[in-house]
Amino acid sequence: MITAYSPTGTTTAGLPAAPAPPDSSIFGRVHLGYIVIETRKFSDWERFGRDAIGLHVDTPTGDVLRFRLDDHKTRFLLRRGPAEDVMAIGWQIDDHESFDGVLARVIAHGVPLVELRPEEAQLRGVERAVRFPGPNGLVQELFTRAHTTTEPLVAVASGGFVTGESGLGHVAVVTKNPHQMRGYYSTVFDARLSDYIDETISGARMKIRFMRVNERHHSIAIANMRDAPLNPVRTRVQHLNIQVTELDDMMQAYQRTKELGFGITMSMGQHTNDKELSFYARTPSGFEWETGWNPIVIDENAWEPTTHQGISIWGHRPEVDKFVNAFTRVREAVGNLGHHEDPVAALSGPGIADD
Repeated sequence: MITAYSPTGTTTAGLPAAPAPPDSSIFGRVHLGYIVIETRKFSDWERFGRDAIGLHVDTPTGDVLRFRLDDHKTRFLLRRGPAEDVMAIGWQIDDHESFDGVLARVIAHGVPLVELRPEEAQLRGVERAVRFPGPNGLVQELFTRAHTTTEPLVAVASGGFVTGESGLGHVAVVTKNPHQMRGYYSTVFDARLSDYIDETISGARMKIRFMRVNERHHSIAIANMRDAPLNPVRTRVQHLNIQVTELDDMMQAYQRTKELGFGITMSMGQHTNDKELSFYARTPSGFEWETGWNPIVIDENAWEPTTHQGISIWGHRPEVDKFVNAFTRVREAVGNLGHHEDPVAALSGPGIADD
């Protein structure tokens, strides 16, 4: 039976009731741990992950595909289903006290928590895990301890990937409710604002907020259209990001991705805010995947949020057909007019207005 936490702090079975919300911040004790994707395109994803990007691939069952980047058994869990989308974000919390503190915050706001079944936790390569609703339909999952392995990585990216204290990478989301989404991640994880980017893409003015939960410049990027309450992106995320250790691995992944026929949505370039060198490719499920190298690491004692004009210092030029790309985004925007984005108001409050 799935264990559910009630807003009163009692449980039906299994885990103890969470304590009162802590007064101290958990910033720095939160790390992006894994991503759950639902897809029917297993063969395409295996080619994309292993042969193009250079990830280690495991296939524990016919309905599950997993990618590794380091000694964690699972960094990307792909399960068979029709969504062609990211379904959940897994966050690693450093210790049980902080873990219980996050649960207490969620419970105190009247939001239900559900314990993952043992087989679900096993597929994610974690021990103790719970889930609760997140904005834009992205389920949030929490765990404290990941299962690791000494099995060597079989990956094309020879230099490896940057994880550790910085976490897995980042997730970028387009939303009609940017203030509420920022409020959500601040309430739950004590996320801090790193900076803003103002950009005009295909005539549409965009504002992007970059939120961090540890030393990585951002683990969540939140974008919205400034002139209209539209979300032109079909999927829950606009892109996922991972970081390679060596520049050569990023450049070679770019070349392999092109040669294998996966669409390059933005060529190699360098971002204005975190200075990361990267390229973007379209995944088999339709959202984008950024492979990057050498972003800055934030010094908490010296950092002040600012606003940057444009996402790139150089590069990041579209390599897909511009007309087809623009038509697709207009069609998706029209199709999303009636799409309801649940901001999880109980955890978002009135939201955080721009500074």
